[in-house]
Amino acid sequence: MFQYTSLLGALLCSGASAHIYRVLDTSFPDPSVVYTGSEYYAFGTTGNKVHAQVATSPDFTNWTLIEGYDALPGPYPTWVDESSVVLWAPDVIKLADGSYVMYYSAREHTSGKHCVGVATSSTAKGPYDATVSNDSIACPISKGGAIDPDGFIDTDGTIYVTYKIDGNSIKSDSTPIMLQKMHSDGVQADGDPIQLLDRDELDGPLIEAPSVLYYDGIYYLSFSSNYYNTEKYDTSYAYATSITGPWSKQHAPHAPLLVTGTGSKNAGKLSAPGGSDFSADGKKVVFHANLNGKDNSEGRALFVSNITVSDNIISLA
Repeated sequence: MFQYTSLLGALLCSGASAHIYRVLDTSFPDPSVVYTGSEYYAFGTTGNKVHAQVATSPDFTNWTLIEGYDALPGPYPTWVDESSVVLWAPDVIKLADGSYVMYYSAREHTSGKHCVGVATSSTAKGPYDATVSNDSIACPISKGGAIDPDGFIDTDGTIYVTYKIDGNSIKSDSTPIMLQKMHSDGVQADGDPIQLLDRDELDGPLIEAPSVLYYDGIYYLSFSSNYYNTEKYDTSYAYATSITGPWSKQHAPHAPLLVTGTGSKNAGKLSAPGGSDFSADGKKVVFHANLNGKDNSEGRALFVSNITVSDNIISLA
């Protein structure tokens, strides 16, 4: 198993200037994080011979990859190409009843494009049941498909899923971030999705990997810009007073939040940091960056940081 201990734990627990740490020495792209009340679970894109990777931590400091364990092994709904699932960006939320819902994107069997699906489990670790619904949550094939789902529970208990329409997969100039309201079970969509953001010239060819947090009357929406396999890939964010917007993108000097060259405490300077996900309490973030510090030839590793949020600004802490 892969695990960081000793020095990393001492630094974070002692309150030394924290910022960013690499916590797994293996590829773990597009991470998400959920807290059970006693333990953190992170989930990652297909890799290490499983569809949905899982890592655990008792303290957000020391992380262990559960080698060989698949949180979403199948069977899958009929819309999924089970011969080539290509599962991306699994994201998990904890419901009020203590159960868990996973949102994921997988390859659709007729088009090869990705769509967003849902699975459930009584435990954070899983395994998750992808047959809980035979319907996808989002499957706009003509627009390029849908990827990078992120679940969010609002202060009134309403569940939402944000995702990216994968327009760049069909060479479209539009890659909007969408918001889908869900029923209280977190499984069935409630109404039609609405658009929150789209790329502009400062974002390069695309935006993707949304994640939402709420703090002190303000919603924050992180997103990555540019292609993940270039060092232009970064993490920025927008803010709004309503989950439905209007959203304002944050700009320099407060954004991007993460860029190539941002320093870490134990892995040198970051390369192509993105795919971020906020913890439900809005105090922590997980993301990936190139494992070898220069390109994605060896995969993308899991990184973590504490954050602070105030006055429309997110800061690493």
